[in-house]
Amino acid sequence: MSGLEQPRTPHLRAGAIAAVVTLVIDQASKLWLLYVFELPARAPVRLTPFLDLVMTWNKGISYGLFQQEGPLGQWVLLAIKVAAVALLMVWLARAGSRLTAVSLGLIIGGAAGNAIDRLVHDGVADFILFHITTATIHFNWYVFNLADAAIVAGVAGLLYESAVGERAAKVPRSPT
Repeated sequence: MSGLEQPRTPHLRAGAIAAVVTLVIDQASKLWLLYVFELPARAPVRLTPFLDLVMTWNKGISYGLFQQEGPLGQWVLLAIKVAAVALLMVWLARAGSRLTAVSLGLIIGGAAGNAIDRLVHDGVADFILFHITTATIHFNWYVFNLADAAIVAGVAGLLYESAVGERAAKVPRSPT
């Protein structure tokens, strides 16, 4: 075997690139919003009639579930996130398609970005608020960040692949 070992799948590189790009964009956006734009002092900032920049610190997991104020709880959540990323990396190394690899890369990069927040800030920086406000309706979606959006896009890619991709389970056709 040569000095350079080949990746286990031809799609590993695409997934790794997606993970790194996601992580870099997520962390760069958070650093810029926190320390250059100074969002905490300026929020809320209206971007469109339905999208605002706000500043919240999520001390729990997705959608603010399982809020943890103490250091032990934060470390437990961080350990769970690290374990999940490790398992996703094993899956990525075995990805059978480019879509699966890129989807897993988005999830890994997003999870890693949020884990860095938890390690550095004791919570995840969330800042995008989607809302609908009319004379009769006032609806606020959960506040999220770019890492969360990447995770959702990655899950959507995996669901698409499992439902209609080449290797998706197909309903047997009845003989005609």
